Amino acid sequence: MDVPISGRDLLCLQLACAALGLLAGSIIIGVSVSSAAAAVGGIFIGAAGLGLFILAYPFLNSRFNLDRFLPSLGNLRIHPQPGNSGEEGASGDGGKSEGVPNSLSTVSRTLEKLKPGSRRTEEG
Repeated sequence: MDVPISGRDLLCLQLACAALGLLAGSIIIGVSVSSAAAAVGGIFIGAAGLGLFILAYPFLNSRFNLDRFLPSLGNLRIHPQPGNSGEEGASGDGGKSEGVPNSLSTVSRTLEKLKPGSRRTEEG
């Protein structure tokens, strides 16, 4: 049996569910004494936040024209700097931080020192 429901009633139902989720999550976090219970409250709050986002998405889409820049978010990539060889003192930013050791090489040297049987001496 299909029950007809208007668009306004559906929006009110979505808003009520999101508000109930926020309220339940806040109460659970407020009375919890363990971190597991607080995590459950956080899940409730996260679900309610997602519900509010779904509710507000049509408005946000029409107001900020999200179709224009949302597809470009999937194309974001991290590109390494040219000339970054991983050596100490070498940087890809034109020598702005000359003499500052590369953090990756610092971590690599520290790990080498911590390996069992490593007899490397401290380099000054």
